[in-house]
Amino acid sequence: MSQHVSRAATLIVVCTAHFLMPFMMSAVGVALPSIGRDFNASAMQLGLVETTYVLSASIFLLAMGRMGDIHGRRKVFQYGIVAFTLAGGLLSQAWSIESMIVMRFLQGMGGSMVMATTFAIVVSVFPPEERGKALGIAVASVYAGISCGPFIGGALVTAFGWRSIFYIAVPLGAITFATSCAKLRGEWAESRGEPFDWRGSLVYAAAILMLITGASNLDQGVWAWALTMAGTAGLVHFLILESRTEYPVLNVNLLRDNRVFAFSNLAALLNYAATFGVTFFLSLYLQFVKGLNPREAGTILILQPIIQAVFSPLCGRLADRFSAATVATVGMGLCATGLGIAATINATSPITLVLGTLVTLGFGFALFSSPNISVIMGSIPTRYLGVASGLNSTMRTLGMMASMTVITIIFSVFMGGQAITPQTHGQFLDSMRTALLTFSVLCIIGIFFSLGRIRK
Repeated sequence: MSQHVSRAATLIVVCTAHFLMPFMMSAVGVALPSIGRDFNASAMQLGLVETTYVLSASIFLLAMGRMGDIHGRRKVFQYGIVAFTLAGGLLSQAWSIESMIVMRFLQGMGGSMVMATTFAIVVSVFPPEERGKALGIAVASVYAGISCGPFIGGALVTAFGWRSIFYIAVPLGAITFATSCAKLRGEWAESRGEPFDWRGSLVYAAAILMLITGASNLDQGVWAWALTMAGTAGLVHFLILESRTEYPVLNVNLLRDNRVFAFSNLAALLNYAATFGVTFFLSLYLQFVKGLNPREAGTILILQPIIQAVFSPLCGRLADRFSAATVATVGMGLCATGLGIAATINATSPITLVLGTLVTLGFGFALFSSPNISVIMGSIPTRYLGVASGLNSTMRTLGMMASMTVITIIFSVFMGGQAITPQTHGQFLDSMRTALLTFSVLCIIGIFFSLGRIRK
């Protein structure tokens, strides 16, 4: 049915949604200090405002991708926009920090419905020879949202207070929904009529809940390590269960029998795990070691997502002209190089070295991201596109959690729970260098997985 659908209109709808989700994520980060003051919230509660959204999205991404394959990707996408927008409206009226945390969970569920279907919709509409360019533009809109969030969010919080960020989610969400109703005419449900695997979905949700809760609190003691291991065991149990289920939420054969699909997802997991923690470290480095204020540090760090936003469409077009897997592998090589450069930074390093790191990583990720998604979505039958889209987004969130887990362990070894002060700058820099070298090694391992699929 994709021939009756306007490709340009589809891309506009997808890009609007792709801008909205990360924009809200990064804008809320800027608003957290104001929210904390208003509700007298603890640092842990403020952290939950962010992590609850990521946790919710991680739990539901795979299930929502499968729902899209069965009931229609357009329908799940539209319900997701409605849920995300309504949650944003409720958040603007939050009466306590606890109510915010609950509503962020609901917003994460809406976000998962959108992110699990958007790439599948693009691939359903665009022919293979235009797929890379379209995915590149869709990925660029994500980075545009990340880039604009801190600037626009900061201006809104300063002028009108933190609630204004959630107020603007309502008209933005309403415009996206209205545009999808008017322009997104097609429907794609190649698995229509198949039953939904509720048992597998619940096992997966429980495993992810334990894994992320444990991994986020590894510095809290034995219970967190036990929960992390229980979550890992739960994921293994989920894979065994799915291999024995007739209509699974995740067809394990796609991973077992399709080397290109499996290796591409592993490459994505390792790439996100390797690159997500860099901004975290450089933000602390610029403010604590170099003495910049938050605005100055933010202005420097925004360079990476801007480069990703500008060059992702071009890199998508490269993936249409050349082997997408090769383009993605070159991108991973650049990311590993950028991480290697970052690992040489010390207290006396010039800011230009930080800028060089961000530029290299920005180019590397632009070369990797949309070509890798193109390989993933092009390597499987169309009836599994929703599951593939959800799994790719799951690799991103699990990679981010893996990155923060590595950071937590390294901080506990080098810093021992101490705050970052002039007296502990040496330990902090040791932590940063060790983590960045670890990330560089992860990226190099990812290159081998990426190379492993090129022969196909």
